[in-house]
Amino acid sequence: MPLLYAIGDIHGHLDQLRGLHGLIAEDAARHASPARIVHVGDLVDRGPNSAGVVDYLMTGIASGQDWVVLKGNHDRMLALFLDDPTAQDPGLRSDLGYLHYKIGGGATLASYGVRSAADRPVKPVHTEAVAKVPAAHRAFLAALPTSYQQDATLFVHAGIRPGIPLDRQTETDLVWIRREFLDDPRDHGVLVIHGHTAIDAPTHYGNRVNIDSGAAYGGPLSAIVIEGRDIFHLTLDGRVPLLPQRL
Repeated sequence: MPLLYAIGDIHGHLDQLRGLHGLIAEDAARHASPARIVHVGDLVDRGPNSAGVVDYLMTGIASGQDWVVLKGNHDRMLALFLDDPTAQDPGLRSDLGYLHYKIGGGATLASYGVRSAADRPVKPVHTEAVAKVPAAHRAFLAALPTSYQQDATLFVHAGIRPGIPLDRQTETDLVWIRREFLDDPRDHGVLVIHGHTAIDAPTHYGNRVNIDSGAAYGGPLSAIVIEGRDIFHLTLDGRVPLLPQRL
């Protein structure tokens, strides 16, 4: 069985992603084991090279890398915008759209060569985006799974709705949920590894581990190692144990 790793919200930071893959390769070599890497979603938006991130992950998977890539809310919003620029993701506030500066969709489209979306009508931006985002990228984003489970560890982008069986969770909850999940201290039956809500550093809360360390806002991209219920933050200095904290 390969060693299990997870990487938080990427948001277009290809250089940091490559760097973490290098750290993971070194750690796996030290333990004489292959590596399985789960990426918890939000490949795109806000950062400088979303197109490069998508292409890199697609190419790696096609070449046989043992990588799992999950769908985040930003990945879903990009796919939805390309399908229909007037559609509103049900998890997004009604006063926001994909091209709003708070969402960061303009940065993603720019990485595909689309001219600035900030001061242009949506329709021509969409037309140009459809022409420049490769169909293979669109298909990849649309087909991303929303969860991955290995033994007693569940990986999702945002979290789960507590008290609902895993096979009855909605996609919108899996990619958007916050407070109802974050504030719930109960044992979910699995250890949930997630991102979506930016914090300063990966943190273990007992029933869940948040690995979104704010790359979207200038923070670092983070990786962890999962060995049963033992979690380690993977750093330049090696593994640092993540001990459960109380909510």
